[in-house]
Amino acid sequence: MRVASLPHALSFWRCFGISAKEHSINEQIKSSQIRVVDDDGTQLGIMSPRDALKLAYDKGLDLVEIAPGAKPPVCRIMDYGKFRFEREKKEKESRKKQVIVELKEVKLTCRIGQHDLNTKLNHAKRFLEGGDKVKFTIVFSGREMHHTDMGYDVMKGIVEACSEFGTPDKKPSLEGRYMSMIMLPKSKDAKDQKNAKDPKSDKSDPKDRPQDQKNPAGSASAKERNTPSKDTEKSAE
Repeated sequence: MRVASLPHALSFWRCFGISAKEHSINEQIKSSQIRVVDDDGTQLGIMSPRDALKLAYDKGLDLVEIAPGAKPPVCRIMDYGKFRFEREKKEKESRKKQVIVELKEVKLTCRIGQHDLNTKLNHAKRFLEGGDKVKFTIVFSGREMHHTDMGYDVMKGIVEACSEFGTPDKKPSLEGRYMSMIMLPKSKDAKDQKNAKDPKSDKSDPKDRPQDQKNPAGSASAKERNTPSKDTEKSAE
């Protein structure tokens, strides 16, 4: 039975354990001459893949083709398994930071009571504040189709009630017996600008606000008001 040499055994193990869909690694590199970069970034010059593989194996690392279109192709000595792990970790973290916007639907009728409307509006405000889109749908039944103007009035009230949290994508549209409108959540920057313009939103501590001058020009101090003038003293004598 023939036993493979150590370099070939290491190469087989690395290729088996690591998927090389994006890069050619180790003995998969077929170019006759390659430009080699060391694991610390040092340029090692142009050499054959065989010589470069020997350098990589001596360090217990891989030879990875990073620029196959260059002439000659550029290869780097690195720990390809660690490289793949760190890249997948970064991709996973970036996916966590992505904001997934969902479309929530709120159904109601044109004759909805104020209490029920307020309940649905509170749900819609919570959805918008959470960054989700909200689709309002009014369902007409029977003779209500002759009073679609009531639906437009309800939609107008919804826009006014939710104006702090979102804006309508477009005007309400009527399709059959369904009237719908989509509201988009307001960006955080837009909310901050509105709060900056709103004087009621100034919740700063009164102690931190600049105080008026104690003795502004033209006003007499308490000491001056309590001190009698010389003319008054003479008249008293």
